[in-house]
Amino acid sequence: MELIENMIFEGERPLYKSIKVEIKNSEFLAGESAIKESKKIKIENCNFHSKYPFWHNKEIEIQESFFSEDARASIWYTNDVIMNKCKVEAPKIFRDAKNIKITDTIMDTEETLWDCSNVEIVNSVFKGNYLLLHAADISLSNFTLDGNYSFQHVTNGVIRNSVINSKDAFWNTENITVYDSVLNGEYLGWYSKNLTLINCKIIGTQPLCYAENLTLENCEMIDTDLCFEYATVNASITTTVDSIKNPISGIIKAKSFGEVIFDDNDLDFSKVTIVSEEV
Repeated sequence: MELIENMIFEGERPLYKSIKVEIKNSEFLAGESAIKESKKIKIENCNFHSKYPFWHNKEIEIQESFFSEDARASIWYTNDVIMNKCKVEAPKIFRDAKNIKITDTIMDTEETLWDCSNVEIVNSVFKGNYLLLHAADISLSNFTLDGNYSFQHVTNGVIRNSVINSKDAFWNTENITVYDSVLNGEYLGWYSKNLTLINCKIIGTQPLCYAENLTLENCEMIDTDLCFEYATVNASITTTVDSIKNPISGIIKAKSFGEVIFDDNDLDFSKVTIVSEEV
C-alpha cells in the first residue's frame, strides 16, 4: 500500500481514482472531490475542509480525523466505510452509502445517513436533525442523539442502551426494536409498523399514535398524555400513564391511568383491554 504523509491537498480531484493508498497527517483544503472514484483507502489523522472528498468509493477506513463544516456531503455513493474516533461538523456527511460502521465518534451534522443501508453506530454522540431518513438495516448501541425528526421511514433496525432526544422520532418506521433506552420527545413513533420497545423510558406528549402492531414491554412512560390514538398495541407499562385516547385494539397494562378517553363512536372498544394494577 502506498503511503502519503504530511501533505496538503487542494483544488479538484488531487487523488482521483487512487487505489491502495494510506494517507496520514495531511490536510485537504478548499476544493472538491479529493479522493473520488477510489478504493482501498486508509485515512489517519487528517483534516478535511474540502467538499465531496469521498464519492463513489469502496473500502474506506477513516481514523482520528476531522471534517469541518466546509467538508459538506463528504461520503456519498460509497460502500464499506469504517469511521473511528473522528469529529464531524460537516452537514450531510453520509448519503446513499452501504456497509457503514461508525465507532467512538462525535458528529454535529444535519441530514446525514439518508438512504443508507447496513449502518452500525457504536459509542458515539450525534447532534442534528433528520438523522437516518429512509435508511435500512441499522444497528445502534451506546448512542446519544440530540436532534429532531430522526429515524423517519427507517426499515429494520435494533437500538440498544441509547438516549434519543428527538421530536417526531421513528415516524413511518417498520420493524424496529429498541432495548434499554430513553426516548425523549413529542409525537414518538407515529405511523410506525412493528415498533417494539423493551425496558425503555418514554417521555413526551402524544406518543405512539397511528401505530400498527406496537409492542411495549416493561416500559416507563413519563409525562405522556393522549397515548396510542388509533394504534393497535400490546403494552406493559410500569408507571402511571397520564392519558390514553382511542386505541383501536390490544391490551394496555399500566400501574394506573390518569384518564382513559373513548370518544370515537366509529371504533369498537370491545377490542381494547385496559388493565390497571391499582384497581
